[in-house]
Amino acid sequence: MNSAPSSPALDTAPSPVKTPDQIKPKHKGSAQLFKNPVLERLTHTHIALPVSIFLLTAVGSLYYGLTHGFIDGLSAFGLFLAGWFMFTFVEYAMHRYLYHIPATTPKRAKFQYTMHGVHHEYPKDKTRLAMPPIVTVFVASLLFFIFRFIFGSNVFGILAGFTFGYALYLFVHYAIHAYAPPKNFLKVWWTHHAQHHYRQDEIAFGVSSTLWDHIIGTMPKKAENK
Repeated sequence: MNSAPSSPALDTAPSPVKTPDQIKPKHKGSAQLFKNPVLERLTHTHIALPVSIFLLTAVGSLYYGLTHGFIDGLSAFGLFLAGWFMFTFVEYAMHRYLYHIPATTPKRAKFQYTMHGVHHEYPKDKTRLAMPPIVTVFVASLLFFIFRFIFGSNVFGILAGFTFGYALYLFVHYAIHAYAPPKNFLKVWWTHHAQHHYRQDEIAFGVSSTLWDHIIGTMPKKAENK
C-alpha cells in the first residue's frame, strides 16, 4: 500500500474533488483512490503485464488469421497497418475528449480525476501508467468482438495492428515518465508530452504519435518548445 497523501476516495462519502486546473504535479508518492485495499491494489500494475498482453494478442491474432486462412501475407500487412493507424486516432481522441472531459459537475470531476487527473497529479507513479491486467484482458477481448462484427474475418489483421499500437503507446508513455529523455531524435517524444503535462493540457494529446496533433491543430507552438 502507498503511504503518500491520499486523494478523493471513491468508496467513501462525497468529498471535494480536484478539478484539472487545481492539480499540481507531484514527483513523489502516489494517490489513494480507494480505501478498500483490494480495490486499491487493483489500480496498480507493472507495465510489463499490459504490454505483454497486448503484444501477445497482436502476435496470436496474426498467427491464427494466417494459419487458418482468414488472411494472407499481403492483406495481413495492410490490415496490420490499418489497425495501427486506427489506434493512433483512438489514442488521440480518448486522451483529448474522454480523459480531459470538462469537469463541469462534481461527478465529472471525480470521473476525470480517477481516469486521468491522478496521472497529472502524480506523473512519476510508475504503477499507474497502464490499466490493470484484468482490465487489459477485458479490453483486448472486447476489441476482438467489436472488430469481428465490423470487419469480419479481417479482424485478425486489424486487431493485431491495433493492439500492437496499444502496446507501443504503453511502452512509450512509460519510458517518457520513468526515464530521462535520450540525447537523440527520440527526445521529441519526451518534449512533446512534457508540453502537455507542464505547459498546458489543452495541447499535445498524442503520445506514441504526433500525427493527429498536426492534423487537428493541437501541436505546441514553436515558442512553447523552447
